[in-house]
Amino acid sequence: MLHKRMEKYLSSLISEEQQAAPSLKVEIYQEEKEYMEEHELISNNVTLIEKDPTTRFQDAYIERCDKNTEETISEESFAFLEQPIDYLQKHKNEFLYLESNWLELIGVDAISLEVSDVFGTYDVMVGLQLQKKFEISLKENLRKELHGDEARFELIFNQTDGLFDLNFALNYVNGFNEGMSLEEAYRLIYRSLFKLVESVEERSKDMN
Repeated sequence: MLHKRMEKYLSSLISEEQQAAPSLKVEIYQEEKEYMEEHELISNNVTLIEKDPTTRFQDAYIERCDKNTEETISEESFAFLEQPIDYLQKHKNEFLYLESNWLELIGVDAISLEVSDVFGTYDVMVGLQLQKKFEISLKENLRKELHGDEARFELIFNQTDGLFDLNFALNYVNGFNEGMSLEEAYRLIYRSLFKLVESVEERSKDMN
């Protein structure tokens, strides 16, 4: 799960020769930095430096898609994400689809974001690579992390793909605000999913 992926990611950053160096500085994003420090994955000679968080999705693949047909309207560059999140309120017939190498680290295939036709909330849709046995833990953590009386989510295990289809309203994630950009929204989604997977992993350790 996450722990193994993080170890693999760390080994891709630091070669064996570098590990033997007296001191080494490695640039890394906040979520991964916090995880590696908390789980003591780094040796004493390594100093982790936090990267500019706004660059995380610079290389992401982004599409604007039609809700009804799911067909691609256009591919977009990273600059598109600089727009306010209410772009989706003004274009309710669209959803955004984003793929990134960073999502592989947390076991997510892609992130789709749209405005709910029923509730008017910013709905997140992902496929989560976790075994079905983690369903109860996932639900417990989602209930804990989503705030507000109207907070809601849908979690269904897809037997065909071996993935959890997870939908939740970003409005109820701590840190959300209506004035944020699409780029900020995607970073918040990433952080919330990272923490969700981490919490489920920790709970599974406690149960074993």
